[in-house]
Amino acid sequence: MHQPLDEQALDQLFSKARTHNAWLNKPVSDDTLHRLYELMKWGPTSANCCPARILFLRTAEAKQRLLPALAPGNVDKTMAAPVTVILGYDGRFYEQLPRLFPHADARAWFADTPELATATARRNSSLQGAYLMLAARALGLDCGPMSGFNQARVDHEFFPREDRQDEFQQEYFPDSHIKTNFLCNLGYGDPSQLFPRGPRLGFDEACKLL
Repeated sequence: MHQPLDEQALDQLFSKARTHNAWLNKPVSDDTLHRLYELMKWGPTSANCCPARILFLRTAEAKQRLLPALAPGNVDKTMAAPVTVILGYDGRFYEQLPRLFPHADARAWFADTPELATATARRNSSLQGAYLMLAARALGLDCGPMSGFNQARVDHEFFPREDRQDEFQQEYFPDSHIKTNFLCNLGYGDPSQLFPRGPRLGFDEACKLL
């Protein structure tokens, strides 16, 4: 459990992994998406709060519902990707804490402090989104995370308010208190369409040893 990964694994997860914008015509199976979640769910979150809520858009119909919310530069690659993930966060994640973190009354830490609850949900769902991408890479998938979209439109379409009474009310998550964090395309990327890799900051630019 505590042996360093070999260089091939590190390359696949980090050093040679790329953000993809073009996709091979190769489907991603539902079994792979289930395996992806079963891996990512073990990543740590504060008080095991697990606020991420995930929609895997696999069909043309689902993609069409997302289309009006996308920035123009994200349309073609999203329509071509085998799967688009909507990574959301549940603002009332704390209702699950008696089950997820039974060691203390963790629900009480958040139930009456909405600003803390929102900050915790955003921070930890972002962590879970990173775990999702690493799990995807570990399973041989490529990722294309995106922030170019209209969050209000995605929330309205996929995470309706409790008081919305229409055909999408409570379609996915009963009593939804979910908002979108970010989007991520998944599939098998076309390496011939990659841009030159951008530089990264050096250790001395980004880090200090204290």
